[in-house]
Amino acid sequence: MNVSSDLPDAAAVSLQDKSGALKRLLGFRSLAVIGGGAWCAEVIRQVRKLGFTGPVWPVHPRAQEIAGERVYATIEDLPDAPDAGFVGINRRATVEAVAALSRAGAGGAVCFASGFTEARAEDADGADLQAQLVAAAGDMPILGPNCYGFVNALDQVAIWPDQHGMRPVESGVAILTQSSNIAINMTMQRRALPLAFMLTCGNQAQTHQAEIAMALLEDPRITAVGVHIEGFGDLRKWEALAARARARDVPIVALKMGRSEQAQAATISHTASLAGGDAGAQAFLDRLGIARLGDVPSFLETLKLLHVAGRLEGNGLGMISCSGGEASLAADMAMGRDLRFPPLTAVQRGDLRAALGPMVALANPLDYHTYIWRDTAAMTRAWKGMTGSHVALTLSIVDYPHTDATDWECATQAALNCAQESGRPFAVVATLPELMPDVVARQLIAGGVIPFAGLHEALAAAEAAARPLPAPADPVLLPGNGEADTTLTEAEAKEALAEFGVKVPRSVTVRANQAETAVRHLTGPFAVKGVGLAHKSEHGAVLLDVSARDIGEAARQVGTEEVLIEEMATGGVAELLVGVTRDPAHGFVLTLGAGGVLTEILRDTVSLLIPSDRDAMRAALGKLACAPLLSGYRGKPGADIEAVLDAAEAVQAYVIANAGTISEVEINPLICTAGGAVAVDALIRKASS
Repeated sequence: MNVSSDLPDAAAVSLQDKSGALKRLLGFRSLAVIGGGAWCAEVIRQVRKLGFTGPVWPVHPRAQEIAGERVYATIEDLPDAPDAGFVGINRRATVEAVAALSRAGAGGAVCFASGFTEARAEDADGADLQAQLVAAAGDMPILGPNCYGFVNALDQVAIWPDQHGMRPVESGVAILTQSSNIAINMTMQRRALPLAFMLTCGNQAQTHQAEIAMALLEDPRITAVGVHIEGFGDLRKWEALAARARARDVPIVALKMGRSEQAQAATISHTASLAGGDAGAQAFLDRLGIARLGDVPSFLETLKLLHVAGRLEGNGLGMISCSGGEASLAADMAMGRDLRFPPLTAVQRGDLRAALGPMVALANPLDYHTYIWRDTAAMTRAWKGMTGSHVALTLSIVDYPHTDATDWECATQAALNCAQESGRPFAVVATLPELMPDVVARQLIAGGVIPFAGLHEALAAAEAAARPLPAPADPVLLPGNGEADTTLTEAEAKEALAEFGVKVPRSVTVRANQAETAVRHLTGPFAVKGVGLAHKSEHGAVLLDVSARDIGEAARQVGTEEVLIEEMATGGVAELLVGVTRDPAHGFVLTLGAGGVLTEILRDTVSLLIPSDRDAMRAALGKLACAPLLSGYRGKPGADIEAVLDAAEAVQAYVIANAGTISEVEINPLICTAGGAVAVDALIRKASS
């Protein structure tokens, strides 16, 4: 399905071109530091502390020496064009300095100053200054403004005006954030996660987060990428990034903010209130194959798993503990997640019985008691017995004490033995994060074992790493900018959707006093509805199962000047909602869910982005809590799923054809029968032009 000529190919080319330019900046061999304040001095101290031995050139018109380095009066006085520059001066002077660096042929710059577009609510000059900054940079890449910079632990270079906790590594994960403070905190993690790159994106005035991530993907030393996202911005760049990550087999995970925000003010449709601002973001991440984590610890632990083991082959876990309480806790905590504990196979049972003897009840999760504790060989046999080709990840729960952990060395060695001998992903999990010592975690990672700091975090990471990559999808449909100023009547909305294939009841719209003669060509019973009301049922303006004999009285009782009279849809086995809302940040959100008068109470919905193919829509329907009704519940007939999908595809086709003007489309309910699907109520809001 080709819905737009604006395919991500051009974005991919743009990102790859930017990658080459960024390579010089991110792996610089010479650094200019413009400014003389404490932040600038700290940049110099931090880059030297990390082990950089190349030239550092402070630039200040009056100082003689900064942080032990000789100072140059102007950028023009530098001995050579620097690969990178840190611009740590006020915002207006920043524009001038960036222009000078660009003229000198510098490789790029980090712009530290704030007061640009992020301050536009208080200062109207901010947006104009940001535009001036981008113009001043020209083709030279800049990070920011309002940006802390980056730490590159692979090449031991940094532009970072503060403390950080990173150390040199040979390989590891890259993290890109839209928050400097979150970035600082994550560099201080003591979870043995090898951080190869920490980079803050600032305002992304010229260089987009996805462009930076694309550049980092090209480095084979980077094993996974984590992105902290406040807003996506250019969707085409994210689509190109996801395609490149898939091609290079480098997983990307996200810490996406904004679950509690609404994309737009409350509107008259149920769909908008159900979808909210985050539904589009989640649907976009799902479409890209980027797993989303809800907190920083789980985000870091997921990156750790991906660094050590890569994506998991499935969601089946093996869990072993010397405590029945811990085994039960793990099983309970996994409930509600897309994880499972497959039953033990005959081979597993045989291996476990041989290792543990007759007094241990075999199960998954397994309480293996403490009979074999301190016997490293026996522990290895038992733990290895929980592995298997059908188990995506085996986890052994071990909490190390703060005092003498000598008695726990047997557990560490058993885990290392299991990873080596089984060749399967293996993890050691501390139920409390503080009970996984950093020194032990580093030892485990070196031996190919995932050291999880926290049981909650371990399960979140396993779920994220087990998510299968979706099939490649067409670019999302980008919406128009017109403000919705027109709401079609129900009859008009149904007529518009029927032209694209939506099945609607036969009907007539007439003045209330003409109802009796108007229905002679229709077959009762009837639904009688008031015209001109958004939520008709809440106004008592919907009467159902009205006979031809009572149609006149019903039309008068509704209370509106005009009435819509329809033939009743019968034989329904389920009522669904099919809705679309325009989300300026993510495209058009297609919501499928339980419909009818209880829609907002049940809140049983799944959201996709337009365009989505029929298979994606089918899979979405299967995720609904009401899916058993559609399939046929306790001997009752099921719904005609193909007819439901026809209706959803017809709504999508209408939106694609009217993308420049559409704001909302909703069918609620879609009456689903064993032989079809009929839209008995519909809403369309759009711009008039």
